[in-house]
Amino acid sequence: MNQIIDGFSDPQRVAHYTEGPPRMVPGYVDMQRMTTLLLAERVADDGQVLVLGAGGGLELRIFAEAHPRWFLFGVDPSLEMLQLAKQVLGPFASRVTLKEGTIDDAPIEPFDGATCLLTMHFLPLEVRRRTAAEVRRRLKPGSPFVVAHFSIPEGEGERALWLSRYVSFAVASGIEPEKAETARAGIGQKLPIMTPEQDESILREAGFSNVTLFYAGFTFRGWVGYA
Repeated sequence: MNQIIDGFSDPQRVAHYTEGPPRMVPGYVDMQRMTTLLLAERVADDGQVLVLGAGGGLELRIFAEAHPRWFLFGVDPSLEMLQLAKQVLGPFASRVTLKEGTIDDAPIEPFDGATCLLTMHFLPLEVRRRTAAEVRRRLKPGSPFVVAHFSIPEGEGERALWLSRYVSFAVASGIEPEKAETARAGIGQKLPIMTPEQDESILREAGFSNVTLFYAGFTFRGWVGYA
């Protein structure tokens, strides 16, 4: 885990971070838009939203632009990524509180909704379970929690097959083949990727109900559940 955090502290990686997700994650912009709509179904115009893994600020800006009265609380373990988030937020920064740390560093006061986009796949199983439970503890009853991350079906050869498709998509999006292959190698070695069934089970065990798949893009899947 520390190696992953250290990677997001590298100045070169941080400087180019915002270029990556739109080219590496199929339907990235639409996934963020769908997340915003799912939150808005239950978050009031002046609601408070917890954003876990907020470094980079991309989803924070989308949320802030779409809902001018939402107050956003972003948490991320990388100080450098939070500094980037401030830059990306620009004039919206006044409605966002950024905190270096993990879910344990987020306020206990109940939020109206929460998200965790492209972050859970960095966490091993037990940490992921605990994180989901701690998010649930910080939400008002009925509040939505939206997650999206790597999730690959179980089966012989499935992981290699889907990661090869991940590389193909990245190359088709303009990523240099060598860089895409390097990314695949790092993902294969470092990320504790779960199956869709495991991911859904983690949310249900944490106390979320009506857990529903809303997004699937090659190696990535997203769900919404309710506290």
